[in-house]
Amino acid sequence: MLTGFGYIGLFLIVSVLFASSMVLIPLALRIIGVVPKKPDAVKNSTFECGMKTIGNSMVRFNFRYYFYALMFITLDVLAIFLYPWATDVRSAGEFGFIAVLIFIVITVVGYLYAWKKKVLEWK
Repeated sequence: MLTGFGYIGLFLIVSVLFASSMVLIPLALRIIGVVPKKPDAVKNSTFECGMKTIGNSMVRFNFRYYFYALMFITLDVLAIFLYPWATDVRSAGEFGFIAVLIFIVITVVGYLYAWKKKVLEWK
């Protein structure tokens, strides 16, 4: 029978074998000749959607999108951490309640800071 450390060792062995097979299988297929490699100018050219790019392909995005993404991630993290707590709130006790309360206060302070800086306004 496997103990707790046996399962960890088995998991490590399987993960290393899987990761190494993801690297070695394409290399073996290329050596065998299943994966063709015939580079030419068309294959090495940069294109988007089958069309050649016109002008500079580097587009600058508005930095405000970064703030929206951060706020979205904050909401996701809040939901991910609050869901397990909400499903087992009775056994969490007073310590669990205080910990979640501190977490929510930190999140609200972050939102108030973003609101004060007018990050949440769409222009």
